[in-house]
Amino acid sequence: MMKSQLTIRHRPLPINRWLSVSLALCIGLASMLCAEAKDNEGKKGWISLFNGKNLDGWKAKFAGHELNDNYKNTFRVENGILKVSYDQYDKFDGKFGHLFYKNKFSHYILRVEYRFVGDQVPEAPGWALRNNGIMFHCQSPESMTKGQSFPVSVEVQLLGGNGKDKRPTGNVCTPGTHIVMDGKLVTSHCIESRSKTYHGDQWVTVEVEVHGDSTIKHTVNGETVFEYEKPQLDENDPDAKKLIKDGSKMLHEGYIALQAESHPTEFRKVEILPLQK
Repeated sequence: MMKSQLTIRHRPLPINRWLSVSLALCIGLASMLCAEAKDNEGKKGWISLFNGKNLDGWKAKFAGHELNDNYKNTFRVENGILKVSYDQYDKFDGKFGHLFYKNKFSHYILRVEYRFVGDQVPEAPGWALRNNGIMFHCQSPESMTKGQSFPVSVEVQLLGGNGKDKRPTGNVCTPGTHIVMDGKLVTSHCIESRSKTYHGDQWVTVEVEVHGDSTIKHTVNGETVFEYEKPQLDENDPDAKKLIKDGSKMLHEGYIALQAESHPTEFRKVEILPLQK
């Protein structure tokens, strides 16, 4: 006797079931889009501080020189790149320089793409090899003395790898200032971040998120590498002492500057996203 074959038929989903599934998919997609929109909220307001053509809006200040004396054309724009160049130098001779943007800022994210290139200028200090910086909460360039090497500021130190040693970037240095970490005042001049070491001439992206005299965060290639708060003037520093008014030492705003610290450096992006207080 032959056994009858069992036939399984798939019944179509009822129309109300299809509607439920479709509605669930739409809700899920809408949620994803809303989350993405929230992540991108406000980020359309990026402002480029560097126009890719010239140094309009920037002021140079070199140690031993008057304001706006761009010593030996150190800061220049070539092929859309803002460069720190030493091809007109015979030796460094202590000519620490800074390029200040014209406006002050308080609450913002600053994004810079940089790389180190070539060789360090002769007779420059060894510690400045593949070393440069982004200064923020700076005193005005007009308030610096002629011989002053560094503005009173907080520095995001940029370091490039030397090919063998660990050299994190996005560190913090404090010329004429102090910061607070884990509730304690830190008076060390430079503190290393948790970043990777970037050897060679590769481009690196650094972001600095600044909330006035409150929290500050450094990010390198998308990874948070440093956090601290309460930047303030060092009352024992002679340059900072002049800036203390009515006993207030806290730094809640200031200028932004790019360093020229003896190693050729290129910047292809310098932009800012203002934040609400």
